[in-house]
Amino acid sequence: MTTLRELLNVEYPVIQAPMAGVQDSALTIAVSKAGGLGSLPCAMLTGDKIREEVASIRAATDRPFNLNFFCHTQPPEDPEKEAAWRQSLQPYYGELGLDATDDAGGASRRPFDEPTADLVAELKPAVVSFHFGLPAPDLLAYIKSRGVKVLASATTVAEALWLEERGADAIIAQGLEAGGHRGHFLSDDLGLHMGTFALLPQIVSRVKIPVIAAGGIASAEGVEAATKLGAVAAQVGTAYLLCTEAKTSAIHRAALRSEQASHTEITNVFSGRPARGIVNRLIREQGPLSTRVPDFPNATAALAPLRSEAEKRGKGDFSPLWAGQNTTGCEEISAGEMTLKLAGAQQAS
Repeated sequence: MTTLRELLNVEYPVIQAPMAGVQDSALTIAVSKAGGLGSLPCAMLTGDKIREEVASIRAATDRPFNLNFFCHTQPPEDPEKEAAWRQSLQPYYGELGLDATDDAGGASRRPFDEPTADLVAELKPAVVSFHFGLPAPDLLAYIKSRGVKVLASATTVAEALWLEERGADAIIAQGLEAGGHRGHFLSDDLGLHMGTFALLPQIVSRVKIPVIAAGGIASAEGVEAATKLGAVAAQVGTAYLLCTEAKTSAIHRAALRSEQASHTEITNVFSGRPARGIVNRLIREQGPLSTRVPDFPNATAALAPLRSEAEKRGKGDFSPLWAGQNTTGCEEISAGEMTLKLAGAQQAS
């Protein structure tokens, strides 16, 4: 079986999950320098910002790193659905003294496209990973021709087979426990999704390329369990959220330290696409899954003023508090130390 060292030239079988909104290159650098594979989420960054972040990474380390992108289809504008969504949020605007027509310009998420492929070809990272499928075949072939290794998320065996057939170099088996956005792309039926340790061996037995386990893994024992079931590595996100290099907000950090973190749900009310986060007021009152929400990623604009005002008041009522089902590994230590701990190479002090 191909090892992670052979595939990606990484010392330890630990990949830091790309987490948009709660990290920048500092987390990527710390993980890669420690011998794992650091990742940088790029779907919410401009091309110039991606260049800037990659320059920061390369100035700090010559170790491999991963650039992550989304492969969703941008939906058409739907003014009627947008108006209905804003109407459902009207009581919150009134409560916070806001105008429901305000638009704070919620963070946009761009799908991988030709200019982005040109940028990847220019930067030549060791690894690129994709969520929500793969880019168009010509764009995928283009970046692979530059020697870039391609990882992609699968939530079902069918998706894993699809990814292998179309040229992925390794598959991230994303279990139902994982925090953040679900990576599904062949079907919207969440009932098809499985837990990590049910999904992982089924994918391993059906594909010939390396498989990476993701979802609910927050300890060296979890990483070891994944490798025993055939994974070449584990992708870990939630355990890094309290690390010193993470940009996780004070409100999000407080939620992760509290009993609130034991209750997560898959919800679409923040972005328009199912994602797992800590249950808060918006999820309880508008979700967890709602047909009123505009299609991904258009739901965020109407929420942005509510989130901003509530956070000013110290509340996370309208904030996406992304987290997986297992927050027990979260510690306020450096990401390098966390990587070594997950790899079983060192006990955190």
